[in-house]
Amino acid sequence: MGERMAIAVVGVGHLGKHHLRLAATLPFWHCVGAYDTDRAKLETLCGEYGVPPLKSLAQAVELCQVAVVATPTTTHRQVAGAFLEAGRHVLVEKPLASDEGEGQELVELARARRAVLGVGHVEYFNPAVQALLARRPQPKYLEAQRLSPFSKRSLDVDVVLDLMIHDLQILQALNPGAAVAEIRAVGVPVLSAKIDLANVRLALTNGCVACLTASRVSSDRVRKLRVFESRAYYSLDYSEQSIHAFRLDLDRGEPCIVPMPVEVAPGEPLAREHEALANRIRGHGGPFVDGEAGLAALAAARNIVAALTCP
Repeated sequence: MGERMAIAVVGVGHLGKHHLRLAATLPFWHCVGAYDTDRAKLETLCGEYGVPPLKSLAQAVELCQVAVVATPTTTHRQVAGAFLEAGRHVLVEKPLASDEGEGQELVELARARRAVLGVGHVEYFNPAVQALLARRPQPKYLEAQRLSPFSKRSLDVDVVLDLMIHDLQILQALNPGAAVAEIRAVGVPVLSAKIDLANVRLALTNGCVACLTASRVSSDRVRKLRVFESRAYYSLDYSEQSIHAFRLDLDRGEPCIVPMPVEVAPGEPLAREHEALANRIRGHGGPFVDGEAGLAALAAARNIVAALTCP
């Protein structure tokens, strides 16, 4: 397992509190503390997990080897940049930054300081996603639905950068090296000043077509992905961590559709993300969303936002 690494968490909101729980309990971390501008929330959560509430961002930089940045997107360049400038390894929540310029600066800073930069695309570590990627499918058509009831968090960005970016990153992982050739996108603001509902059709340079829907004003929570190959179909439920798959069988006289078992070992995606970060810092391989992959997902999301039309 190796020596435990000193980790700090900055931002203890909706996702940050789960990062703090894992930083305080996973065996490869030694949590040196957490920092948040909301002192009351910080002290409550630090007391719950038995870690020190830190006085400042500078103190967090000084004490840690590794940092998790779970602050609002608009602060990612400043906060993650402070850790990277000091040579600390960083996991920054998605999206990587507010725009591609800031994201590129973080990637270049990590490279210059020889620090590991990971981006918190936690859905990539969903066991069902990893089981699908392990089969190396060659998608011809893909559709994803990511629907959530309204909440007041993450309203500083459009739903594309809030929710759809998860599926964009997975689309890129399923189609390595393929660029976006065409975007058709429709979106509407409903309960906020930003786009809350978006439907996007993407054509990739390898021929794959993807239809993505994201909503943060839905009555139900839906997390589904469907992938079609020439002779196979996968229906993935992110929430259930399950895959139902079928293939075209041509060996029985007449063509028929038969079930295709896909084994999925359940697990907590966020814990797997932490483990992947620790492995990458120690020079090991395995699944990981690095700064370049996070930047590619950010660029795709920003291009979609630019292409959005309101009916």
